[in-house]
Amino acid sequence: MKTALTVAGFDPSGGAGLQADLKVFQAHGIYGLSCVSALTAQNSAGVRGVMPVEPAFLDKQLSVLLSDMRPDAVKTGMLWSGENIDILVRAIKKFRLKNIVVDPVMLSSSSRPLAGKGLWEALRDRLLPFCAVITPNIHEASVLSGTKIKSIDDMKKAAVLLHAMGPECVVITGGHLTENATDIIYDGRFTILKGRKLTGEYHGTGCRFSAAITARLAQGYDAHDAVKGAKTFMRLSFKKTFSTGRGMRMFVV
Repeated sequence: MKTALTVAGFDPSGGAGLQADLKVFQAHGIYGLSCVSALTAQNSAGVRGVMPVEPAFLDKQLSVLLSDMRPDAVKTGMLWSGENIDILVRAIKKFRLKNIVVDPVMLSSSSRPLAGKGLWEALRDRLLPFCAVITPNIHEASVLSGTKIKSIDDMKKAAVLLHAMGPECVVITGGHLTENATDIIYDGRFTILKGRKLTGEYHGTGCRFSAAITARLAQGYDAHDAVKGAKTFMRLSFKKTFSTGRGMRMFVV
């Protein structure tokens, strides 16, 4: 049995954060582990509050867990602060963790800030050198690369800049840019994945996509194949959603 660890926020609705990650891991036959970086108050309509976990306790979670169980892949979601990133990087080094997937969470789907002090500098300078795959959306890729993204060519430029920071593979999801859902993969060469943008709003799409990549890395796929497989998983996932509240639709699995 392969294992994967998610270090992310807690979502009471179960649609995003570590709960979504664990569901995706299980759907891939991967045993999921989790450490909580922050608690949120949210529902299908959006995030109403965030309470970060004390950094010392995140450190304790990681140290106790990893001293006993070593995951085959690791995914990060909302980390909240630069201090939390430093704690995670120490754990990566100490326990020689591999197959690190970074979902660089900045805003919730309802535009609630999910990043505290020093997050982006720490992520860019200290976490990305250990990263196998990073999965920013247009806004996140703009902030991390320092590039304004208004076109496919801008996405490519940002991907090259991010790749130079350390990740083996960069995936910029472009669903917010054009009428089509166009993603850019860059691992030394470009691959463009085009899909049909669906109507409506869906909760936790970024979490699920990066978790699916993580699961596939744990299974032994290389980064490029893991990303392409995760895209297929997402395409099938959109066929199985439902509405249980007044806001975004939820994924069944």
